[in-house]
Amino acid sequence: MTDGNDVVASGYSRSDHAAAADLADRAGAVLRGLQLGDLEGKELGAEGDRRSHELLTTLLAERFPRDRVRSEEDDQAEALTTDVGRVWIIDPLDGTREFSERRTDWAVHVALAVHGAPVVGAVALPGLDLVLGTGAPPPLPPLPPHPRLVVSRTRPPDFVAAVAGRLGAETVPMGSAGAKISAVIRGEAEVYVHAGGQYEWDSCAPVAVALAAGLHASRLDGSPLRYARPDPWLPDLVVCHPSLADAVLGAVRESGALDGG
Repeated sequence: MTDGNDVVASGYSRSDHAAAADLADRAGAVLRGLQLGDLEGKELGAEGDRRSHELLTTLLAERFPRDRVRSEEDDQAEALTTDVGRVWIIDPLDGTREFSERRTDWAVHVALAVHGAPVVGAVALPGLDLVLGTGAPPPLPPLPPHPRLVVSRTRPPDFVAAVAGRLGAETVPMGSAGAKISAVIRGEAEVYVHAGGQYEWDSCAPVAVALAAGLHASRLDGSPLRYARPDPWLPDLVVCHPSLADAVLGAVRESGALDGG
């Protein structure tokens, strides 16, 4: 549990960062072991979702019994009012399809929103043996001469090609949202834009890490990303190198994405 003497005025503590990283890592280890086992296809994905959810919610209840939890598998925070206190937002297995196909571009998300702000987060990338967290965010990557834009390998939004063209960016197909945002955090890409459907658990943890690392993260219209809302639907976002933020948001506007184009 959080040490009361360690909590700062903002509503979270140094130990929250460590807890997020530890929980994501532990769930990732369970999932990696399962992925190396005998289950296949949809059965493997369903079992991964179940085991990781049960582990994370059990550990959160033990360590933070007063906090609420919003999970992809079971939203215990359905009655949330706007910007209410501390809420853990988790995606026990981000990229179930990739996991079930025994790929590496899937993740575990553990985040803490305080009064709606994504202030604590950890993203485990077990296929890469890596955990990215707000407790020790990686340094801001250098900006290459030509940007790279990560896109969904199965469902890229229609406007992404127009944005890539306006930026002169190479597109890099990738799996889960966590893997794509993590690619930007790690300097393997410089831009991720998405519209058309996500929930808070899809982005809260990687957005928290991205912000802690000095990257730009916002809605497509440039407004702040807010979490722990009554409705967990959060359909669009952009994460990019801060030097590219104005150009990316401008390209989004020009593409017609904000008008549904």
